[in-house]
Amino acid sequence: MDLDKQLEKRLKDGLAQMDLSDSVNERQQAALIAYVNLLDKWNQAFNLSAVRDPRDMVSRHLLDSLSLLPRIRELSAAKPDFSILDVGTGPGLPGIPLALCLPDSKFFLLDSNGKKTRFVFQAVMALGIKNVKVENARIESYQSPGQLDIVVSRAFSSLADFALGCEHLCGPQTRLLAMKGLYPADEIRDLPPHWQHVDARALDIPQCDGQRHIIELLIKSRNNNASDNA
Repeated sequence: MDLDKQLEKRLKDGLAQMDLSDSVNERQQAALIAYVNLLDKWNQAFNLSAVRDPRDMVSRHLLDSLSLLPRIRELSAAKPDFSILDVGTGPGLPGIPLALCLPDSKFFLLDSNGKKTRFVFQAVMALGIKNVKVENARIESYQSPGQLDIVVSRAFSSLADFALGCEHLCGPQTRLLAMKGLYPADEIRDLPPHWQHVDARALDIPQCDGQRHIIELLIKSRNNNASDNA
């Protein structure tokens, strides 16, 4: 079996195990594999990811990123033109896989590393992704063009740093989704008092060892108690 067939099978099997087969069509699956091939090619020259084997990229990058799909779909179900910021996107994770599978949402992929954002821009162009804007900036200085519905991060920083760094971009309904490994009890305890932890979901990523969690945060109203926004 050639490499592309191996990647396709690994992705298809993983999506089935995650109950996402109906959420990612065959055209989107082909685009996801094309993204992995681009990342693998650029990675050999520019060291964009510590994951070197494209077969491992399917599980540790694609499937891991797509674990956010169910929650984002829940949050966006009642609103067209949903907007999502990916902070510290690196080589486009989780932003590019999500954007490929959520073509009706707007994505802003942010990173301060110019080498990585250059790759992301090239990948967006090569794959013909129309719903992504690439931003080379630090989160503290970034100004979004409009209200953000979700801000995601994948191993970007502590929860406190993530919340405080994004705070100037967040309205009362903006959800922060942080992808973590072990359940970050200490980080949740150390959140600033005007931020609340509203949800935590344990994930089972096929072909990946170790624990994974999605931690969801919401800013509290300055004038109300946390219970008013739960």
